[in-house]
Amino acid sequence: MGDCGAPGDVNSNVLVARSTGDAQLDKAVWQWLSWDKNQKTKEQIESLLQDGKHKELRDRLCCRLTFGTAGLRSAMGAGFCYINDLTVIQSTQGIYKYLERNFSDFKQRGFVVGYDTRGQVTSNCSSKKLAKLTAAVLLAKDVLVYFFSTYVPTPFVPYAVQQLGAVAGVMITASHNRKEDNGYKVYWENGAQITSPHDKEIIKCIEECVEPWNGSWNENLVDTSPLRQDPLKKICDSYMEDLTKICYHRELNVQTSLKFVHTSFHGVGHDYVQLAFKAFGFQPPIPVPEQKDPDPDFSTVKCPNPEEGESVLELSLRLAEKEDAKVVVATDPDADRLAVAEQQENGCWKVFTGNELAALFGWWMFSRWKENRSQDADVRNVYMLATTVSSKILRAIALQEGFHFEETLPGFKWIGSRVKNLLDNGKEVLFAFEESIGFMCGTSVLDKDGVSAAVVVAEMATYLQGHSLTLAQKLVDIYEMYGYHISKTSYFLCYDPPTIKRIFERLRNFDGPQSYPKCCGTYNILHVRDITTGYDSSQLNKKSVLPVSKSSQMITFTFQNGCVATLRTSGTEPKIKYYAEMCALPGRSDRSVLEEELQKLIEALIENFLEPAKNGLTWRSA
Repeated sequence: MGDCGAPGDVNSNVLVARSTGDAQLDKAVWQWLSWDKNQKTKEQIESLLQDGKHKELRDRLCCRLTFGTAGLRSAMGAGFCYINDLTVIQSTQGIYKYLERNFSDFKQRGFVVGYDTRGQVTSNCSSKKLAKLTAAVLLAKDVLVYFFSTYVPTPFVPYAVQQLGAVAGVMITASHNRKEDNGYKVYWENGAQITSPHDKEIIKCIEECVEPWNGSWNENLVDTSPLRQDPLKKICDSYMEDLTKICYHRELNVQTSLKFVHTSFHGVGHDYVQLAFKAFGFQPPIPVPEQKDPDPDFSTVKCPNPEEGESVLELSLRLAEKEDAKVVVATDPDADRLAVAEQQENGCWKVFTGNELAALFGWWMFSRWKENRSQDADVRNVYMLATTVSSKILRAIALQEGFHFEETLPGFKWIGSRVKNLLDNGKEVLFAFEESIGFMCGTSVLDKDGVSAAVVVAEMATYLQGHSLTLAQKLVDIYEMYGYHISKTSYFLCYDPPTIKRIFERLRNFDGPQSYPKCCGTYNILHVRDITTGYDSSQLNKKSVLPVSKSSQMITFTFQNGCVATLRTSGTEPKIKYYAEMCALPGRSDRSVLEEELQKLIEALIENFLEPAKNGLTWRSA
């Protein structure tokens, strides 16, 4: 955990008198009470010490935050494995050290800091305060800091890093997580989230300098330092201008009678989605008044994740019915993801899955490219990407249309890095996505972006209305043309890491040591790919083409009947997720048969591989 340094202002005798009898824990407690200047979180540790709650102290103080699929993410509160003032200062000191080693012009090029609207009174912790402390660490070391004067969508940070030529950036957000959480998302100079080896090297640097430096606690530096600049207006104006590069039917947008409702889920999205619609020539979407303004308690929804579907979209759907708006767009609290619902002819609402929206976006972005391309544009230079647990519908479209499709590991950090690589090699990337409603339309932002996705959906719906089609009807057309791709994604909650490990280890030693299952119930397995170990039975050398990711569990099964199913742990929450998809060839339109077969296979997968009753797993709807 790094060495201690001097005892600070804590009375050592008091600590000795309250010794836990565990030298490592005593040291960690002493460090915390010496270094933490946040009275609320300091009191949390003192109270646990006073009450003799040594196990909880150990849980909070004897491990550190690590980078997952979305940076550092945890509950707000006291402890080295929680998000709080001290751990954010430590993380930023580590980043400073790493960037100083890697960039001789780091201080001149600068660093971007953005934040959402999360907060927790009991820990005196808010995204804005954590962002100010992030900036303070760097300003105290004479680094130019681009600190947004108000909350922004997450995509604004990677966009600003590229636009301003900064070496890196941080967004303080926990996206759609529960209200107790917060996070620290790091972007590299290429505008993509950091991947290995940067994440591991930064963790090493954090551990080398855990004691706060002089000036690191001075959050007022953002108001007084001449090295702090506010990039808000420049970045917002530039972003909205760049957005028009993927606007193809402004004249239709200006005239449309179609009405849209937007909910920002108590987060940052309202102002920015309004501006995006304006940039495309639309009337502003109708906001859901109860959810329009930031609220760190997310008081009108049981969880602030629009991916949960109709249950959390209740207010927006009722408003849409009242206003006669046919399409609802919902951005998650940090506005990097998008859910969409459309009213059908029978009055019911269809909430699209991430995979269904990707089919629509894929068709739209390619058809617009085809219609607007220059004479010498070569389809073989065009790319679309998806994470490996997402629908293979883009692969089917690519095969017919002649462009390239590539897969990456789960997490948009892998997509962003690969897209930058393709662009640097003269390729054209039209669209990328992950099934958890994360979409990248165009390449102005090398991360998922709910603001741009919302307005692209609005233009698509407007265009289709002119052809007497709804989004749902067009989706059927796409499946008829390229083959039905029926997918289902869900998860089980599991709060016990050893149980999760046991489930996956059992699959790796199913029929004996290092022997994966050959069938699942009555379904024969054709291939197995294990990203955790790097094994892939479909490759001649049995090695996975995708990079190995030892820090998370992920096994994919390809079945003889054409189904592909993946089991994996979440990088941000205590979940075991499953993803399953039936990929039919064009012309096979018996959707109900495909759905039935998929459902039976999922049931077999859960029963045989996850064993929820035996392992004490809770299904998502419970």
